[in-house]
Amino acid sequence: MGVTSISINPRVSRFRDTCNVYVLRSGAEAILVDFGDGRVLDHLEELGVERVTDVLLTHHHRDQLGGLQRAVDAGIRIWAPPSEVELIAGTDERWARRQLMNDYDLREDRFSLLGSVPVTGAVAEYRTTRFGDLDVYALPTPGHTIGSVTYLVELDGRRLAFTGDLVYGDGKVWSLAATQWTYSGLEGWGATIVSASVLADRDPDVLLPSHGEPVEQPATSLAKLAQRMQGLIDLRDPLRWNVAERLRRPFDPITPHLLRNRTMFATNYVLLSETGAALLIDFGYDVTTTASSTERVARRTLLWSLDGLRRDYGVERIDAAIVSHYHDDHVAGLNLLREVEGAEVWAPENVAPILEEPERYDLPCLWFDPIAVDRRVPLGEPFRWHEHELTVYPLPGHTHYAAAISFEVDGTRILVTGDQQTDDGARSILNYQYRNRFVPEDFAASAQLYRRLRPDLLLGGHWLPLAVTDDLLFRLGTDAQRLGELHDELLPDEGFGTAGFGARIEPYRSRPGTTEFTVFVRNPFEREETATIAFAGQERTVELAPNGEATVTFVVVSEAPRRLAADLTVGAVRFGQQAEAIVE
Repeated sequence: MGVTSISINPRVSRFRDTCNVYVLRSGAEAILVDFGDGRVLDHLEELGVERVTDVLLTHHHRDQLGGLQRAVDAGIRIWAPPSEVELIAGTDERWARRQLMNDYDLREDRFSLLGSVPVTGAVAEYRTTRFGDLDVYALPTPGHTIGSVTYLVELDGRRLAFTGDLVYGDGKVWSLAATQWTYSGLEGWGATIVSASVLADRDPDVLLPSHGEPVEQPATSLAKLAQRMQGLIDLRDPLRWNVAERLRRPFDPITPHLLRNRTMFATNYVLLSETGAALLIDFGYDVTTTASSTERVARRTLLWSLDGLRRDYGVERIDAAIVSHYHDDHVAGLNLLREVEGAEVWAPENVAPILEEPERYDLPCLWFDPIAVDRRVPLGEPFRWHEHELTVYPLPGHTHYAAAISFEVDGTRILVTGDQQTDDGARSILNYQYRNRFVPEDFAASAQLYRRLRPDLLLGGHWLPLAVTDDLLFRLGTDAQRLGELHDELLPDEGFGTAGFGARIEPYRSRPGTTEFTVFVRNPFEREETATIAFAGQERTVELAPNGEATVTFVVVSEAPRRLAADLTVGAVRFGQQAEAIVE
């Protein structure tokens, strides 16, 4: 196994292992980009290196890091792409739960380590980090994997791009199979086009891939790669997935000061101010990096579309993002947006608690991390943002924790409604899920709100702007009425309604230690009753009004992970273990 010096800079060497391992020297010390089987550590003397301080990983595949335990044993710090930490440090757990039979998930996540290796931390994407005397910028470049990163380093007036397996040679990739993430899906191809374009915009002087030789004409090679990938897409879905066109024009103007982001899985809107500021409405995933799996490593936020705000609309700063509801496809990017752009997070007062403490709630579509809220927006109270006045209204239905955002811009009355209803081009359809704590009356209330505000346009999360007509308002009202009637006809008079259960527990997830749990209980009967709740070896009673609700608290000490259940008896009727909580 030989060492090849790269002529671009005398401080950079390439070690040929199971992948190209790049050695960047800072005096007698060095950092490595990728690690291979780790044999580079046996050749440090001939590389002019006494000690390796850090390893920067471009992605999680075994050919990049099969010998990573050697780095840990040598006391070397290891930095992984944020979206792929779990695929390295948590691979034991992943192999234990990874579905293998009847498997439609085509991502090459199984091409990971066979055993977990701890990492020091995640690289800070879209930012520059100092390693020795080197400044390294981490640029997200999904394609070969969802979480892949390219590292940009300036040395002696040249910009080096360590690209992992995004590119191989002139307009080629190391593996096309790796770019097919979903069964019949196009996401990896689209992500490669985006990454090639974003990387080209950084104007690197040379590309240093994980496999193959240095690419000395980056712009030409990346453009050829994007063109060929679009050719594959055109053979499969020429109308829907013109990624190059989205790159050129990420935003569609609804009015001169209101834009629709065409690149997000759940549509993000942008309100523009004459001051040069922008206010985002929702901010979740890039459409090219939303794979069919809902696990964290298959979901990734990218910020590339925001460059279009600066380029095409003269935006100087993003003041904040305000959210319609808590679902992950609407909020997943908020933490990154704050860290990179300095934007605040604004949330309606009925949504903020779920963002800040997601572990407390047993709800679907929760984002994995807490999201700090800088401004809790009161419901029904107008507030100003520069020249615009906005009002947030409660909008339960799709989820109990949602709000409609009302404002007028360029003479057009707007109501942002999140995912309250969908539109298939023929008619609007009420969009409800029972675990979101919907009740049938919610949609009647939203229909009344629409009639009262009478906006010109409804802006939803997954369809084009919808013009409000008398016919639309009538249909939404009649559909809401019929929805209530059908639930009345289908559900028993004495039961737990659309929730289906007589109890729930907060926090739903907690850690070992002392925890105060609140158990919410419901009376299914149309008469006053006494409820008895047994939980974690304790018992409480509470009086319930007809069809009423009440809460009881329990202080529990847990020394190890376990599941707890609340056993409910109302009057003389025992309903058993109606709710659970998890000590993780």
